[in-house]
Amino acid sequence: MKFAVIRFPGSNCDQDCIHVLNALPGASADYVWHKDSSLSGFDAVVVPGGFSYGDYLRCGAIARFSPIMRAVQDFAAAGGIVIGICNGFQILCESGLLPGALVRNRGLHFVCQHITVRVEHHDTAFTNATWTGTLLNIPIAHGEGCYFADDETLHRLQINRQVLLRYADSQGQITDAANPNGSRQNIAGIRNEAGNVFGLMPHPERACDPLLGSTDGKAIFQSLLDGPARSRDAETPGRGDAVNLSVSPPPPVAPAL
Repeated sequence: MKFAVIRFPGSNCDQDCIHVLNALPGASADYVWHKDSSLSGFDAVVVPGGFSYGDYLRCGAIARFSPIMRAVQDFAAAGGIVIGICNGFQILCESGLLPGALVRNRGLHFVCQHITVRVEHHDTAFTNATWTGTLLNIPIAHGEGCYFADDETLHRLQINRQVLLRYADSQGQITDAANPNGSRQNIAGIRNEAGNVFGLMPHPERACDPLLGSTDGKAIFQSLLDGPARSRDAETPGRGDAVNLSVSPPPPVAPAL
């Protein structure tokens, strides 16, 4: 399976993604520059994390106009697999490939730490190497990672089983204390309605080596390699069903300077 890893000016997780993907049996990855306009020959696309140019305006707001993003949109429309990580998630939202937006963390500070996310649905192209309720230890590193969407969109995400990851505590409980950035409903990752585009704020590529403290991120990439979502006899009981959907308030707005 050949992955295209998009490079924007300011990308800083592209090399991590290349390293991880090329180390996986059955996978290979190459860089694609943001001014390129073709994804011919690739089976999947990774929009990596970092600080894409123009982020000073709003994360991903300028990167979405790069020529490669038109190719990514066409690729996704044809059913191709696309995954956006951190800044890549922001770019996918700005490009209209995923609903909602990523805004300033509720504490208005950059957050960099290992967190726990809970897999909400295992029968997807991005999580089929896990079980529903699996807890993954994956790092985050962002200043604008608070997922925000209106109530109607949140309802639609829930009904369509589009929320794939939520921030949780070490016991798998969805609590406000486990929410590192104020994301509504503790959302850490979502897919589109068609099921082939996935965005997440945590960095799975930074959790693929024991030296980095966790290898849980491999489950995300292994799911992509395992092909179409595998069916399971039953989902793990007691997890992924009872979700506290109390709405977190919107993050505070920084005062104008």
